Amino acid sequence: MRFLRCWAVMVQTKLCIVTHTFLPHVGGIEKVVYEQSKRLMKKNYEPSVVTSRIGTPKHYVLDGIQVECYSSLNTGFSLGIPYPIPTFGSFKTFLRAVKSAEIIHAHGHPYLTSLIAGELAKRYGKPFVLTQHNTFIEYNNLFENVEKVNDLAVGKETLKKADKIVAVSSASRDYVLSLGAKPSKITVLHNGVDLERFRPMLGKQVEMRRKLGIPKDAVVFLTVRRLVYKNGIDTLIDTANIAAKKNPKVVFLAVGKGPDMASVQQRVKQLGLENNFRLTGFVSDEDLPLYYNAADFFALPSKSGEGLPLVALEAMACGLPVVATNVGGIGEVLTEKFGKLVPPNEPELFAKAVLELAEGDWTKRRFELRAVMEEKFSWDRNVESLMRIYEELI
Repeated sequence: MRFLRCWAVMVQTKLCIVTHTFLPHVGGIEKVVYEQSKRLMKKNYEPSVVTSRIGTPKHYVLDGIQVECYSSLNTGFSLGIPYPIPTFGSFKTFLRAVKSAEIIHAHGHPYLTSLIAGELAKRYGKPFVLTQHNTFIEYNNLFENVEKVNDLAVGKETLKKADKIVAVSSASRDYVLSLGAKPSKITVLHNGVDLERFRPMLGKQVEMRRKLGIPKDAVVFLTVRRLVYKNGIDTLIDTANIAAKKNPKVVFLAVGKGPDMASVQQRVKQLGLENNFRLTGFVSDEDLPLYYNAADFFALPSKSGEGLPLVALEAMACGLPVVATNVGGIGEVLTEKFGKLVPPNEPELFAKAVLELAEGDWTKRRFELRAVMEEKFSWDRNVESLMRIYEELI
């Protein structure tokens, strides 16, 4: 009997995770899948990620995580629309992955790959879990209409097939409810943060500012953004133009790249903001904690589409108060004690909030903010809750 009990404990639950993109491609969903998978491997799960092939081998291993890549058309990526369309030949990859797993977990309701995973899960009697990360993304162009049609044609069908829907925020929950998801299926599970990597680092602020050529006495507002319309980089530039005229010590530090990089650089130059709006370009995930520690505050100027942005949680874990647009789920984790919320697309109000933060003494509250993050937003806590969802379905 003792042998049988030990054998039962050692048997791993095979988990098929389907996502539109995965590391080394950088993004929020990619980070969530990676952080959860690392911890699930320590909890008697055997995760295997099925994702699109973007400059990677058909199969690779990342920190012990098995990754299988399907062939896809990725023409939308250059336009800031990360939506891979699987080719007909990729079906075998999905079929093999689903048949060999005990649980199927897809990320994002609007992707064809999530729908395929859900259909195959139903066909082979496998539990199907769907995590919904974002809310509706406003592109203010033709793509927005395409998104609405895709929600109705693909998204609603994917939601119907899910046995359990994990929403990363109440805002994400409300979004899928608007598409007809059953309330009884939905669980809100906030994202986590790597508290060991993202933490206050004594002495790093002076070192990083010297490296970046930022004055010691500057008041630095960091943002980590993909430079596309929905992320509100235009709002942040206009905010900087207003705030810097009233307080020249305010410096915005923008980490990231994207299809609008050239136009952002041009706009900054036109406004003469080179000293108050710095663009770093791409920064590796390994170096990112250093940039958080170079700053005094974090700025999140999103227009739409946010579920619960990881960059805000990372900043808060480093003790940075946040000024953000009240979009998606950020208001569920950011209280007035640790920052300010303003409406989207309102640079004058954003600048007002920036200037008010810059004038305050936040020393004590930075430590309090770190303590809150340690208590509520660890990835270990997130994964424990996720495993309980899995166990209900097996």
